[in-house]
Amino acid sequence: MAESATVARPYARAAFEYAQGAKALARWGELLDIAAAVVADARFSALLGNPKVTTLALADFVLEIAGDKADEHGRNFVRLLAQNQRLALLPQIAVQYALLRAEVENTVDVEIVSAIALTPADTEKFARALTRRLNRVVRLHPSVDPALIGGAIVRAGDFVLDGSLKGKLERLGQSMSN
Repeated sequence: MAESATVARPYARAAFEYAQGAKALARWGELLDIAAAVVADARFSALLGNPKVTTLALADFVLEIAGDKADEHGRNFVRLLAQNQRLALLPQIAVQYALLRAEVENTVDVEIVSAIALTPADTEKFARALTRRLNRVVRLHPSVDPALIGGAIVRAGDFVLDGSLKGKLERLGQSMSN
């Protein structure tokens, strides 16, 4: 069986190409994110493949949750996925769509996990530094993890910068044991 990313790719590309042509990249991104979250829920997943629940009913449920984020073309897209037994691919489709969109918009989502909450000034400072480093417009997603003790961990795709005290202590411990 083909890997889900391979099967999802043409759907993500089709959604992206339509949204780009319609100048609706953000709206389609929101639709796909909502639909992906619905499909990823364990309660919904249990309904996939259930012979008592029609694919149209599943699609309508997803669209009801999406509300006004789904225009006529978005509704048709979700129904097409349901007809082709591909609703389970929505999380992967959303991820691939987001990557295509980020490439065109020259943006990158950056997760920054710090030991304490960042001040607005710190957040702005990180955003400027990462914009220069990554040569893209940065969308920061800050969170707090007190287990880091101090410092922060920055993740942007494959780029990871661990400046946490916990990470430094772990690296020191590894170097001492070698």
